[in-house]
Amino acid sequence: MTDSGRADLHSSVLDQLGLLITSGDLPAGEVLRIEQLESRFGVSRSVIREAIRVLESMGMVVSRRRVGVTVAPGANWNVFDPRIITWRLEGAGRDEQLRSLSELRRGMEPVAAALAAQRATPEQCGALTGAVMDMAVHGRSGDLEAYLAADIRFHRTLLEATGNEMLSALSGVVAAVLTGRTHHHLMPAKPEPAAIRWHADVAQAVQAGDAVAAEQAMRDILDEATAAMLGQEVPEA
Repeated sequence: MTDSGRADLHSSVLDQLGLLITSGDLPAGEVLRIEQLESRFGVSRSVIREAIRVLESMGMVVSRRRVGVTVAPGANWNVFDPRIITWRLEGAGRDEQLRSLSELRRGMEPVAAALAAQRATPEQCGALTGAVMDMAVHGRSGDLEAYLAADIRFHRTLLEATGNEMLSALSGVVAAVLTGRTHHHLMPAKPEPAAIRWHADVAQAVQAGDAVAAEQAMRDILDEATAAMLGQEVPEA
């Protein structure tokens, strides 16, 4: 098997195990037998062990001698790992995951916008403006994948512009949320013009160094995103 084929097989098994654990089909406390997993997924022991090592690094399983591999309780998981977010969005706990993520973003991204207004470089300001322009183009055409890529670029740049490495490290979390919202059809077929306008307001406020305006525009973005995901009426612009 080629290295690429092996990587794809490993990724497939990892995703399947991750989904089984996050959905509760493999509940906390259940002991996973390597040989049973080999048979279940039809793969080699080395592929199973690679997947188990990744799950262990994410806090989802614990390996102990003479016990085996045990599924860990959710409190032990690294819930900020984008892969766990993706798996949880795939399962029955999607609403709870969306609520948690929305609350996290509302507590973090307006602050990030204010910091970016104080610290962004000219290059970062340009990148924010460019991302908004792409969002406008792809929003009008209804190309949601291209819109998503521009939206992710906007939020990643904004978090990097804070100059705070801990906030910047959350860009993967935000990207997972935006991706999940798109792929699970939790946003309009064509993005709300108001949402694009608020992204433009954030970019303009950051460039102008207006922390208060940047923070408020980001709150408007998150209000719209939360309403769209929950099927509520979009707030007035």
